[in-house]
Amino acid sequence: MSAIKAIPHELKLIIYALGIFLCYFFFGILQEKIARSKYGESGEYYKCTMSLVFVMCVVNGVFAKGILLISPAGRDTVQLKHYISCAITYLTAMVTSNLALQHVNYPTQVIGKSCKPIPVMILGVLYGRKKYPIQKYLFIFMIVVGVALFIWKDGKTSKKEDGNLFGYFLLMFSLGMDGLTGGIQDRMRAEGNPKFAQMMYNINMWSSIILGVAVVATGEVWLFIDFLQRYPYVLNHIWWFSILSAFGQLFIFLTVQDFGPLPLSLITTTRKFFTVLASIIYFGHPATTQQFIGTALIFTGLGLDSWKGKEPKKPQATTLLSKESLFNLVDSKE
Repeated sequence: MSAIKAIPHELKLIIYALGIFLCYFFFGILQEKIARSKYGESGEYYKCTMSLVFVMCVVNGVFAKGILLISPAGRDTVQLKHYISCAITYLTAMVTSNLALQHVNYPTQVIGKSCKPIPVMILGVLYGRKKYPIQKYLFIFMIVVGVALFIWKDGKTSKKEDGNLFGYFLLMFSLGMDGLTGGIQDRMRAEGNPKFAQMMYNINMWSSIILGVAVVATGEVWLFIDFLQRYPYVLNHIWWFSILSAFGQLFIFLTVQDFGPLPLSLITTTRKFFTVLASIIYFGHPATTQQFIGTALIFTGLGLDSWKGKEPKKPQATTLLSKESLFNLVDSKE
């Protein structure tokens, strides 16, 4: 970490932004390749979603432990129950998000997972009795219209390619779990002031334990081993998928720590837009003019909301993993 401090401030932002772009660009490519490729002569699909997330959590946990060994973070006072409950919602969001890829294509998944501001604002109005400025409603309206344009079927597109209702349900459920994760992590921040590596390590450690039990109890572990024996090259994809996830999270944290949540929001919003375009081009997904207009509206609304819709943060908040970065860490598992 000391070497990072010696880098000029302006150059840091460029390095961090490139790190986020590259890590999650190839992360997304590998995620879609694993989940939606046809394997063997029979054209079977990869079905071991829990095992995929389990490997990723183990790698992320080991990565975070390495950071703690290099740069000790002090005593963590967060209650164990918060880490366990957070791990449950965190891994549920990841599993359902990855499972959705068996029913919708990657651009649809990214679009769906980019709509977090909608339920956050609705819950804030209904249950938190919050009041938002008019521009916030305008930005959310742009996102809603964009989503409607993107998913609206006019009979010319392939329903099989675009997705089905169960896939959309999984994405909505994943969004709900993201919201619960953010709420739990807010409590953790208020209670124990955990550092990035501490939170990353504990959440991934408990996620690994819970998923480890689940894959053994359901028998998925044997399906996973059998699949890798028949298609061993998939293990290499899963390995790099997990490594990119770990480094992507690190770049997200460093961006928040040194520049705050606003630059991070703008970087991740831009990155998602180009990831969607790259997926359409690389995998040859059919996309209509209507869907391109919808995509542009969604990410314009997200970008404006990130730029104009955030309240100023107190300086000390950047020493922690802020709420915006927490959402992006979960969101990175798209």
